[in-house]
Amino acid sequence: MQQPRHPNPHHPRVHDAEMAGPFPPDLHDVRHLWLKAGLLVVWALVSFVATYFARDLQFLVAGGWPLGYWIAAQGAVLVFIALVVVYGWAMNRFERQDAERIAATAPGPEAVSPRRDGALPHG
Repeated sequence: MQQPRHPNPHHPRVHDAEMAGPFPPDLHDVRHLWLKAGLLVVWALVSFVATYFARDLQFLVAGGWPLGYWIAAQGAVLVFIALVVVYGWAMNRFERQDAERIAATAPGPEAVSPRRDGALPHG
């Protein structure tokens, strides 16, 4: 019996075990989960709690405008941008730490072998 052909004959089928799961396991590292949970909590506090109490914060004035105005008009957006920057910085730091840990435990350059497609393994 003949095997079915791939729709694109120039693109071979990938039979990597790495592609079998939905995510690489290092995306579920405890550090990543704590980072995501913490940033989501900050986002929820700024987006929902701070804006809910913005009217109660009208007595605080910053730059000639009530604090409630700043939170509603600009603060939540600026905090979201800051969260994205913090997430990017933290993920770069985690990747550097992982690379240093792998380099320290690897016996030599042959320990990290590229996959068939020439890319280095993730993580």
